[in-house]
Amino acid sequence: MSNEKFEKRDRIGVIFDLDGVLVDSTEFHYRSWLAWGEEVEEIDPADLSRHWFEATFGSRNESIIPPLFNRALTESEVARHAARKEELFRKLAMGKLETLPGARELVASLADAGFLLAIGSSTPPENLTVVLEQIGLAARFPAEHRVCGADVKLGKPDPEVFLTAADRLDLPPGRCLVIEDAGVGVQAAKAADMACIGVTTTRTEARLLEAGADWVVDSLEELNVEELARLS
Repeated sequence: MSNEKFEKRDRIGVIFDLDGVLVDSTEFHYRSWLAWGEEVEEIDPADLSRHWFEATFGSRNESIIPPLFNRALTESEVARHAARKEELFRKLAMGKLETLPGARELVASLADAGFLLAIGSSTPPENLTVVLEQIGLAARFPAEHRVCGADVKLGKPDPEVFLTAADRLDLPPGRCLVIEDAGVGVQAAKAADMACIGVTTTRTEARLLEAGADWVVDSLEELNVEELARLS
């Protein structure tokens, strides 16, 4: 199978989360939250703990930010804070991002075998573009196969992001599988009726299995074309 492309009717879609799956960006995201918190007088720095970050990583900023305040925020305030946090992330991460082990090789082998590839991420479009270009994977994921936070109304664990990705690949959900590192992402994949592989870059195996992952690996280096074809 690894040397033969799938017939069109047999095509399989693989939908990758971005942060913590393809790219090692976790620490830059945490540092950008801390930098953002230093700018906002209403924020208690103690609330931006590592535990808080790990619990919320993978969710949309629109759901992360409001609980940090002791008052209700307008939509424009939330949007402004979210945009600033991501601006800080891009500044901190510029020129320093690297693919996670096995990511580049897995993407290449899947594309060569005829898998259809997409991104399903909570990140804003500016981040998605910058990150894919920095790590040299932009050509593997054409713009029409990238789904980010701006493309959906509901964030993970709602399945909208992955269902949208499947639609853009012109595949039914049952012909797609998801690779995720966050529990909310795993939940979203299973709610979309897709197989899901969890990667323990930001969550433990136990947490990913609890969320519903069909298979958990420590690195994308453990995956290959044949195994993903069987799982789908």
